[in-house]
Amino acid sequence: MTPLLQARNLSLPGRLMDVSLDIYPGELICLVGPNGSGKTSLLHALTGIGSPAGEVLVDHVDPRRLGPAQRPHYLTFLPAARDIAWPLLARDLIALGGGGAPPDALALDDLLDRRLDTLSTGERSRVLIARALAPKPKLLLLDEPTANLDPLWQIRLMELVRSEVRDNQRAALVAIHDLDAATRYGDRVLVMDGGSIAVEGLDGEPVARIFGIEKVAGAWRPVSPLADRRSSP
Repeated sequence: MTPLLQARNLSLPGRLMDVSLDIYPGELICLVGPNGSGKTSLLHALTGIGSPAGEVLVDHVDPRRLGPAQRPHYLTFLPAARDIAWPLLARDLIALGGGGAPPDALALDDLLDRRLDTLSTGERSRVLIARALAPKPKLLLLDEPTANLDPLWQIRLMELVRSEVRDNQRAALVAIHDLDAATRYGDRVLVMDGGSIAVEGLDGEPVARIFGIEKVAGAWRPVSPLADRRSSP
């Protein structure tokens, strides 16, 4: 099977070092790592933010070279920031994302005709997620999509993303801090450290070394009471 995303030798000075990555149709990949490990930098590089070195192909096309009308159909990016409190209707913000209707599962009917600056942080998050999903992109890049959502909407969102990807043979790369959610929803889990992909999966010594935690009796705990995790740049 041909990868839907082919990324080669992506680099951003001081933030990302020679990262290569393939994601296949129908895959949801969870990206985890300590703060500063390079998760957001990798998402930025895939979208072209910061003028990264390297190659990106989504379904054989470099989306960074597409115009604003075509690009959202290849990839969309949900940033971690949720502080877009503009005096703009929610439905208009979604339309700015490239067209299409948001998934019914996001239950936005009561929000569409309200201004963003009147919405709660969680409500605004759902609108921004709808903006990313509405164009039905081949590749979804989501940075902490469950942030600011209550537990019910965290579950609903991850299940929605998983179904959108699998049912339509798209792909998603999701940066997330919740290791249990990453394992539950991700077809693969990639661990970043120091601006590189360090290991795949959450087992063994590398995870303990990178995070300073280990799984014991089904629960994560510090490797020792005074575990001193090595910080990444």
